[in-house]
Amino acid sequence: MPTPTTAKLNEPDHVHARIETWALAVAQLVSWGSIYYAFSLFVVPMESTMGWSRTATNAALSTGLLVSGFAAYPVGTLIDRGHGRMVMTGGTFLATAMLAVWSQAHSLSTLFVVWVGLGIAMAATLYDPVFAVITRDFPASYPGRITLITLVAGFASTVFIPLTQVLIDGYHWRGALIVLALANVAVCLPIHVFAIRRNARADGVSDRSTFNATSRESTRRALRTPAFWGLAVCFTAYYSTFAALTFHLVPLMTERAVSPAATLATMATIGPAQVLARILWFTAGRNVRPAIIGIVVTTAFPASVVILMCVGTSTAGLILFAVVYGGANGMMTILRGTIVQNILWTEGYGAVSGLLSMPSNIAKGIAPISAAAIWAMTDNYLPVEWTVLVVSLVSAGAFVFAVRSAARVTSTLTARGSSTS
Repeated sequence: MPTPTTAKLNEPDHVHARIETWALAVAQLVSWGSIYYAFSLFVVPMESTMGWSRTATNAALSTGLLVSGFAAYPVGTLIDRGHGRMVMTGGTFLATAMLAVWSQAHSLSTLFVVWVGLGIAMAATLYDPVFAVITRDFPASYPGRITLITLVAGFASTVFIPLTQVLIDGYHWRGALIVLALANVAVCLPIHVFAIRRNARADGVSDRSTFNATSRESTRRALRTPAFWGLAVCFTAYYSTFAALTFHLVPLMTERAVSPAATLATMATIGPAQVLARILWFTAGRNVRPAIIGIVVTTAFPASVVILMCVGTSTAGLILFAVVYGGANGMMTILRGTIVQNILWTEGYGAVSGLLSMPSNIAKGIAPISAAAIWAMTDNYLPVEWTVLVVSLVSAGAFVFAVRSAARVTSTLTARGSSTS
């Protein structure tokens, strides 16, 4: 693994590095906005014109999330081998094609095929692959660059939710999907072609077999490392609870008889809270160890659940919940992109990151359906809230375990080095 000094020498010059980072940030904003956040706005128009049930359309989304989870590891290994440009360019082509096919869908089977394709496209274009590319291209400065990318991409919902609604109103949902497909071609495709260095070799190694061996060894090493398993449990538990609560938050407040105005204010606060938290990390928190921030983030989420359970219908209390809840998720995205390198290692990062993403992405797809099943048992959201709280506490505990396990390994290696010297 390169030292900070040699890593800086291997990085692109300052101007080109800055252009690449900002370009990839813009591409993330468009990819997230056009593929992920736009989905909810198409549900009602598709129901009205096609007669598809909400359960069926959301099942298609869940299928895409599951496929994305299974595709994460092979995508990560390809990036480790220097194929980041190929992966992200191909993902953009696939996303464009699937959005175009979706615009012509006349059967549920087509919608499911589309979301299988979009699941692969998400695995190849969203945060995990770009984090792997940034880590490979900028081994000495990846934390700040990843933070910047998540900060810009954090505006995806703010930009694309109203934009998509305007497109639906003006061009019907089919026309809107065509425009989103064109946005991928016009913005993301040239960025992924020109901003990602071809077959980047941040470690200075050019032999393909060596890279394959490094990726395999990094994977085996991760599976033998307690800290890796702690992170795997942490992220899987976190993203399952976040997905469950996010998709059920509005019906939960409706069941509680929260006023429409308070519900709207709560939902409108979550997005800005995510962005503000990332700005805070980018400015004041960039010199704080990710492990420390991680403990804050993983404890803030269960704290937000407790607030939600206690505030009843109070608008101020629900907004407080949204601030803590959104802020925790905003910083979790940055933590997910930097903690692996911080407490584990950078070799084979794409493969290790893919291993971590696989169960968490699968959990994202299963969690909303599971939460609905828990609610159906009692026709009440209180058991769902308790389940989310308990699982989120497991996430916090697993993160602490991961950090302490990594610290024990580091101290052991330090002690061995001191004794041999």
